[in-house]
Amino acid sequence: MIETKETVKFTQWDSEQVLRFRQQVQKGLQDWGIAVSPELIDRCTVYAEVMLATNAHLNLTAITDPDGVAEKHFVDSLSPLLLNLSDAPISVIDVGTGAGFPGLPLSLIRPQWRVTLLDSLQKRCRFLSETTERLGLTNVQVLHGRAEDSARNLLLRDKYSIVFSRAVARLPVLLELCLPFVTLGGSFIALKGPDGPAEVEEAKTALRLLGGELEQVKSIALPLSGDRRTLIIVRKQKPTNAAYPRKAGIPNRKPLL
Repeated sequence: MIETKETVKFTQWDSEQVLRFRQQVQKGLQDWGIAVSPELIDRCTVYAEVMLATNAHLNLTAITDPDGVAEKHFVDSLSPLLLNLSDAPISVIDVGTGAGFPGLPLSLIRPQWRVTLLDSLQKRCRFLSETTERLGLTNVQVLHGRAEDSARNLLLRDKYSIVFSRAVARLPVLLELCLPFVTLGGSFIALKGPDGPAEVEEAKTALRLLGGELEQVKSIALPLSGDRRTLIIVRKQKPTNAAYPRKAGIPNRKPLL
């Protein structure tokens, strides 16, 4: 196992469950042709167990069984690697990261990336900061804030080569929250379920208003369960108008349809 800054005792999973989690992460990624190192599996295990320990007093996930955590959190979060993403030292941000998915698993497998995790709940940000420290990660920054406010910060706006978001909102809302962070020519990647293609139809007005252009809609199946997922890739072709995003709460109440 990797060395962490302190030894943590976990009671959520027994040794057989931990082994099952490790095997399922490895099998799922290998089935997708994604290279897996022992260190990656070690770090994913520490991350999963810290998440479950924290979940006892902070609602981070409803999924707690080894198979579900392995596939629906970790393997699913690494599905963007099926798009042959850059392995250069780029800056990326995960908007509405929650318990750290997909940004934290991506930071583990792309240590050369500079990864920002943005979330609106201070308690989740504290968990993420403690977890990244425990894992010894130096390529991750945790930011507390709403996307609507953070995207108006000139230190963050137009600064990221890739913006990710998973399980946050419908695509028209996500585009308003996320495209302002994307550098011109960069990409926004939404990790969606089987209804992703239908959301693309809803998002035509938002794409036009926000300077995005649909580049690819990739339907995939999770390698272990076969559950359907959709990766939606949007290229930022024009600067996003300074009017967007609108004030906090408005994009959800009045999406750009």
